[in-house]
Amino acid sequence: MHRQPSRYLTQILDKTAAVVGRKGGASARFTITDGKNTSTSGTVAIKGKKFFASTPEAKVWYDGKTQWSYMKSTNEVNVSHPTQSQQMSMNPYTFINIYKTGYTMTDKKTGTSHEIHLVAQNQKRTVQELYITVSAQYHPTKIRMRQGKNWTTITISNFLAKNQPDATFRFPSKDFPTAEVIDLR
Repeated sequence: MHRQPSRYLTQILDKTAAVVGRKGGASARFTITDGKNTSTSGTVAIKGKKFFASTPEAKVWYDGKTQWSYMKSTNEVNVSHPTQSQQMSMNPYTFINIYKTGYTMTDKKTGTSHEIHLVAQNQKRTVQELYITVSAQYHPTKIRMRQGKNWTTITISNFLAKNQPDATFRFPSKDFPTAEVIDLR
């Protein structure tokens, strides 16, 4: 680890946030592994604060306010207004912008990528520490975050800056006519 001027690291993350958060949206494949080595893979589409994630077990739509989580095993859809940490567990754009809100940064360059280590200045933050690996094209390729003593790793591949229609981020109830809807709002 070496200390780059935080302005330099902020510029890297600003460029990454601009690529990930482009107005038209983006998509990628991901694998999430938790501290117990349980993992799941899927796809994600993002557009600003909106996202849609799909795995073999579940699908999650978030339109910027309301989240619909469909669990295949139970054929249930939970409708909620997620907290910041709940949003962060699904939307890479949320991770990419966290550096703007009270974290100290250090950098380790590996090949053409940067691994930026962020540590919360306030230890009461939900995410106390994270590593964001950014490619030379300013695509996030790996995010490791610590909540309490538990680490979660999100590996991102096949990142495409591609326009996403708004309908992608709303639950298509007609496609799940037998699902039980549970409103938790």
